[in-house]
Order: sequence, then structure tokens, then C-alpha cells
Amino acid sequence: LEAFPLTPSGKVDRRALPIPDASSLIRETSFVAPRDSVELQLAQIWSEILGVSPIGVHDNFIELGGHSLLATKIIGLVRDRFQVELPLNCLFECPTVAELAKEVLQEEGLTIGAPLQPISREQTIPLSFAQEQLWFLNQLTPEEPVYNETLSIHLGGDINIPALEESLTELIRRHEILRTTYSVVNGQPCQEIQPPSAFTLPIVDLREWSETKRETEAVRIATEQLRQRFDLTRGPLLRATLIQLASDNYRLYFAIHHSVIDAESFVHIIQELEIIYTAFCQGLPSPLPELPIQYADFAVWQRQRLLGVVLSHQLAYWQKQLENLPQLKLPTDRPRTPQTTFTGSFVRHQLPFELIENLKTLSRQESVTLFVTFATAIKVLLYRYSTQEDIVLGTVISQRDRPELEGIIGNFLNALVLRSDLSGNPSFCELLKRVRNVCLSAYSHQDVPFQKVVEALHPDYQFTQNPLFQVAFTIDPALVTEDKLGWKAFYFEVDPQISKFDITFYLLEEESEGMVLLTEYNTDLFDATTIERMSGHLITLLEGIVANPNQNISQLPLLTESERHQLLVEWNNTQVYYPLDKCIHQLFEEQVERTPDAVAVVFEERKVTYHELNCQANQLAHYLQTLGVGPEVLVGICVERSVEMVVGLLGILKAGGAYVPLDPNYPTERIAYMLEDSSVPVLLTQSKLVEELPSSVGKLVLLDSDWDVIASEGQENPVERVRADNLAYVIYTSGSTGKPKGVLIPHSGLVNL
Repeated sequence: LEAFPLTPSGKVDRRALPIPDASSLIRETSFVAPRDSVELQLAQIWSEILGVSPIGVHDNFIELGGHSLLATKIIGLVRDRFQVELPLNCLFECPTVAELAKEVLQEEGLTIGAPLQPISREQTIPLSFAQEQLWFLNQLTPEEPVYNETLSIHLGGDINIPALEESLTELIRRHEILRTTYSVVNGQPCQEIQPPSAFTLPIVDLREWSETKRETEAVRIATEQLRQRFDLTRGPLLRATLIQLASDNYRLYFAIHHSVIDAESFVHIIQELEIIYTAFCQGLPSPLPELPIQYADFAVWQRQRLLGVVLSHQLAYWQKQLENLPQLKLPTDRPRTPQTTFTGSFVRHQLPFELIENLKTLSRQESVTLFVTFATAIKVLLYRYSTQEDIVLGTVISQRDRPELEGIIGNFLNALVLRSDLSGNPSFCELLKRVRNVCLSAYSHQDVPFQKVVEALHPDYQFTQNPLFQVAFTIDPALVTEDKLGWKAFYFEVDPQISKFDITFYLLEEESEGMVLLTEYNTDLFDATTIERMSGHLITLLEGIVANPNQNISQLPLLTESERHQLLVEWNNTQVYYPLDKCIHQLFEEQVERTPDAVAVVFEERKVTYHELNCQANQLAHYLQTLGVGPEVLVGICVERSVEMVVGLLGILKAGGAYVPLDPNYPTERIAYMLEDSSVPVLLTQSKLVEELPSSVGKLVLLDSDWDVIASEGQENPVERVRADNLAYVIYTSGSTGKPKGVLIPHSGLVNL
């Protein structure tokens, strides 16, 4: 044991151990039972794909870092070596070598699909289903570069530019898909493989620019290249530009149409470009062997395979699974209209290392992949935003499930619809199991092309809106580069200014930053601040999940720390200065001094300035004081909405009294009760309302017919006889639980508002 490399915790570091030669072990143990032989070969396959050795028969695939992309490769090798066709979900349901061996033995002898073999290049080559979908979408929006993909490589050191240009030429020669265009034959799109030719690499030298402007100009040039649409009929469907920022600082920017590329293809481009470039710099030929299978071979094989029973059986699953599919109703900053486009942008958030490690630990404990954990968290986020319990999330899965496709460049992706029931307010762990089952079912029915599902369901949607789902999530493979060259690669260094869906969450692993959450969004629907806030909510949600995974999903935290402070502290800080010793009519008089000629009241065609309103209110106040109105004296006012109503209210307050409002539309019995209960000695009203009022009221002051008498009073402000603690008005409750009750409001209770 002392000879074995150890981890910091003192355990044997399996990743540092050599991978045994399975064939020699099999020869040396030819006496073992068939099941033992199967387990041994499966362990070897796991070691090849997972990079872990040795593999125990009871080691868990997920705990060893397995995910759907690695599972796809393992299933492909199992098919190749055992001639056994296993669905992808089998590896997740039987996650140990021992359990998987039982499944292999049960399936032995059954017929597997047709082999993937080279085809004649003389025949008409159809598009793969992924190519066909993107070709069709390109016909809908030919002017928009919706499916232009970006890749950036930072090249350190002194670059041999001729060798780099020759390397790109060799890479394009080696992979037919990179020199493929599309034409229409007999009404059907097909592939046309163009002959190899020398690739010319444009070079831009920015060394004479100021240091602060180089980066900006480099990104501008790369963005311009990325935004330029591809002509699918003429090609080429790959562009590259080399930008020199310093003597030892270069940037290689790619723009490639999505119909010829996927995320794993970017990994292969980087790896092969490094190998070929290293050889060419030394004057050596490319060490890479010729590819026996090309993407065109896959396209033909895929179409021949998905016929008859295979397609109809899987399609029936999706028709049932997606029956009565709801449309997600997220709150947007702007509504979707027929003019909504695919214009977009993205925001980045670096995820704390500790958070990712905790999420991986939780995933292993619950026997799910990191993808399932993130997908479940995103579904909770959408549930909290929309209040919907039937949540649909889109994703893509790689269909590189055959060893022959290893190292092949092309688009092998198929979209999957993950529909989950979030009803019953389950705990996160409970929901995790639901989402895991949905993912496994989707994996086992992944062969049906997405457009076939759409055609079968006939969803109602706009062509600028993705059918079946509007929010997507994907984890892209890490762009690992060779340390010796010092190159670094990035997916989204350049903003494509496009969003294929309303929102897409990408989980990216970058060598320099660790795990990054990149949120791509449609700028016709959302503001950047909204998506920043949503991304922050998702991170807060993830932190709450690892802290308490058994918490009910409706109770998991959502607000960021700054939002909590804003809500609980800033918005709750209602203490504000206001004059404690003044009355409301005194504040009005101060406004009169500031803006005497400004309009204070508008009623129909009539306008009254602050000065005019103050003079009329003062005349009424003086008149009311002659009737005995002063502090704590209640004065009723029953008038229709008018300038006279405002004059009446201010006049009562200026006289020192408190008003009691009575709506003339109230029932007569209610008005009579309020007058009796308040015992007002004076009532302001209008002539046309007198007949509707009770006969037993105090002194009536008619603001229309009595105004000539009132107008004889002075227009100066009355002498103050009222304080802030005196009554300003009495307001009556509705009386819905009994008789109306008068609530007494002092001036201080009104001024603070």
C-alpha cells in the first residue's frame, strides 16, 4: 500500500494508478466464469472512459464522476465489444459494474442495429436530422445568424503562423463536415462535400494600438466575424481570424455554423489542432490516422436506423409524455409580439468552488448526476417565478453512442423535453427523484428527432419562438488544452448577440475560472438587470439546497443578500422628517407663498390658482368662525365633487374646525345616522341637495347661493387657534360589521403622510 499514490486524505488515489491491460488479464484468468469475464471487460471500459483505475465491481458510476455524455460513450463501447444494445438509462439504473454485467448477460445474443459503415460519396447524401432542423430554421430567418457558434483560443508564446494556417487546412481536409455545403435535390436538402483546398487565415495586427484599446478592438472584430451570416449553399461554414495583441499574445477566433458542429466537436478541434500544429512546427506530417467514418456516413446510417418500429415506439412515448403540454408563463419585461426576434445577450456568474463541491456531494448521495441536480434547481426557480407546477425544461443530448464516432466532428445533438410535476410542494430531494426518473425516460427515448416530436404534437407557437419549451439548460464539456503550448480555449468570450430560446442556462467549466453559470437571454423580452437578478436567485437557491436539501421547494431561499437588505432594511426604513407642530392647512398656506399663480384645482373647464383658492377658503373660514367654529368643533360637508368641495374642506380647517365628509350619494338613512352621531352644529352643502338631507340638522351653509354673503369676509389668513394635536377630520367606517363608527384624525396624523 505504501507504494500506491495517496490522496491528501490518506486514501489510494485511483486516478493516479495505471490502467491495466484487460486483454492480458483475461488471458491469465481464462478459468473464470463468463460473468467474471464480463465484469472485467466492463471495468476496463469504465477505466478508459472515466480515467479511473482500478474499478471495483461495486463502484458507482455516478460517484466516479459519470454523466450522460460519458454514459453515452460507455454504452457505445459495450455495444461494440459485447454486441449488446443497451439503452442509455440502463447505466444510471444499474450504476455498478456488477449490476451492468447482469444486464449485458441477459441481452447477449439479441440482434443489434445495423453497423455504421462508410458509404459511397457518389450517391446523394441526406442531411442528418440535426442538420435538417437547422437547415429548415435557416430558411425561416435567413438574414439572422441565429445558429452561428463561437470558439476562442488564446495562443501564448511565439506563434508559427504558416504552420497554424497549414494546420487549419489539414483539419478541414481531415473532416469532410468542415467543407460541406447544402443543396436541394428533388425538393430535399442534401449534403455536398467540397474538395479540399488551402485555408487562408486572416491576420490582424493590433500591436500598435494602445493597450487599453487592443482587447476592445479584438472583440469587435471577432463579433463582426461571428455576426456575419453563413450562406449554407456556398460555404465555407467555418471562419477563423488570428489577432495579434503582443509579440507573445495571439487570439484565434472561430465562427462556425451549428449544423456542422456541437460542443464536443469544439473539444476535438482544439485537441487535433494542437497535435497537428505541434507536428507541423517540427516539419513532421500529421500523426493523426485517417478517419474510417465521417459525418456523412453517420447521417445515412441514422436515417436508415430510425425507420418503422423504432421510430413509432419512441414517438408514441413522447406523444403521451407531452400531451396537453403547458406553455411556461414567465414574467417578462416586454410582451412577446409577432415582431419579437432572436436578439440576445448573456450574463456570467462564477460559481463558488465550495458550492460546486457541495452540489457534487449531494448528487452522489442522491445517486443523480450534477446535471439532474442543476436541472431540478432550475425547475424550482421557474416554479417560483411562474407559480406553475407543470414545468417544462429543454436540453440537448449527444447521440455519439458508437465507438466509430469517437473523434468525429459534426452536430450529433438532439433536443429533449424534460417535463416534471412539481405539485404537492415536495422537498428538493423528493423532486430530485421525480426529475431523475423523467431524465432516464427521456434518455431511453432519445432517438426520435426533435422535429418529429414537434410534427406529431402540432404545438401552437410563433416561428420566432421555440416549440415545446422556451427555457433550456445544458452542461458543455470542458475545453481542455495542452499545457506545453499554453493555449486556453473559451466558448463564450464573444457575445453572439443571439438567444435561441427565451432563456438558456449554460454550466461551463473553464480552466481559469472553474465552474461558470452563463445565462443567455432574449433581449426583446428581458432586461439585463432582470436576468442578473434571476441568475442571482438561482445561485441563492443552490446555496439553500445544499444547506437543507429536505426543505420544501416553496420555502427554499431565493433572494440574494443585497435584495434581502433592500427589502428588510432599506424599504423598511420608513422614518422620515415631517413638521410635528404644523397643521395641514398651514402647509397649504406655505405652498401658496411659493407658487401663488400655479394652478391648484381643475374641475371640468374651470381652473383655480393657489392664490385664488386660498382667498376663497379664507373668506369661508372667517364666516365659519362667526358661527362659532373653532378647535374641536365638527363641521359636516355634503357636496358634490367640485371646486366648492375643496374650498369647503380648506375653509373648515382654516377656521380651526374638523370636517365630517358625507357623500351625497349615500343612502338617506346613513347620512342621517352620521349627522346624529357626530352632532355637527354646521353643515356645508349645496342648494340642490337640501331636499335630500334630514330636516333635523344644524346651521346650513350653502356654498353656492350663500356665497355672496361669504364673499364679504376678508381674504387674509385667519388668526391661528389650532394646534397639531387638534382634530382635522372625522371619517366614518363602512359599517359592514355593524353601525358606522367615526374615526378621529388629528392634524399630526395627516401631516405625517
